[in-house]
Amino acid sequence: MTARILDGKRVAQEIRDEIKENAKPLVAKGVVPGLAAVLVGEDAASKLYVGSKTKASVEAGLFSEAIVLPLETTREELGVKLDELNARDDIDAILLQLPLPGHLDAEEFLDRISPEKDVDGFHPVSVGKLVQKRSGPRPCTPAGIMELLRREKIDVAGKRAVVVGRSDIVGKPMAMLLMHANATVTVCHSRTRDLPAVAQEGEILVAAMGRPAILRKEHIRPGAVVIDVGMNRANTLEQVKDFFGNDEKRLAAFEKRGSTLVGDVHPKDAMEVASAFTPVPGGVGPLTIAMLLSNTLELAKVRRG
Repeated sequence: MTARILDGKRVAQEIRDEIKENAKPLVAKGVVPGLAAVLVGEDAASKLYVGSKTKASVEAGLFSEAIVLPLETTREELGVKLDELNARDDIDAILLQLPLPGHLDAEEFLDRISPEKDVDGFHPVSVGKLVQKRSGPRPCTPAGIMELLRREKIDVAGKRAVVVGRSDIVGKPMAMLLMHANATVTVCHSRTRDLPAVAQEGEILVAAMGRPAILRKEHIRPGAVVIDVGMNRANTLEQVKDFFGNDEKRLAAFEKRGSTLVGDVHPKDAMEVASAFTPVPGGVGPLTIAMLLSNTLELAKVRRG
């Protein structure tokens, strides 16, 4: 068996094209949905990510503003900035790029964002709406995965789904969305006993642990749909050959950069055992940004009537 590749990049482009069309009637009325992305510090990866989000917003016909604050920004200064964005009429959605520097508590400032502008769906009010299956912004990565499954015509209802990872950003909301779609859901974590046996129950397996290629053949049910949320780096030639075999593109990437991206699932094993698999990169990542734009548009529609 060779797994079918689930092309998140293609699906994300479909979503972004739809957002652009759906935003046009609002823009014609002078209402341009606005996204503000707040970054504290100069972390290179976070700057790149915020830049890609703002660029995607503009391409979709939305207004976007990136706000980069110094690393030494105080609690009071960040609080004031978020309050200003909450009050601005041209901003419909606020994104706070994580992680924050160590002296700032993420929970405090995610709570500070107005629920009606909570584009990531992390505010306690948004989490409550998710649990109760009420309308509201959904965390972007899990929401993107559900869109991918729907558009790839992978039926969730009645299936056994296993989510490996219990973070507030991916694991918990992923489990809730799968349950709302009538899957029977098991959530695994670092204390799960006999993880391979539990993971193998999953007809749909979602990996979100943040450890390179931790899930191998013994974790994957034959014929399962495997969704790999992980974004890690393989830093040795030995790892690259283990994970990708003699894949010329991967070997060339490693030769050029000294590393290559790998998810939480061993890609070679997944391709041999699964029926469908999301690659890293090009799988879940592009969907996260697409759903951020989708949430921005929906928040604008609700907030501006």
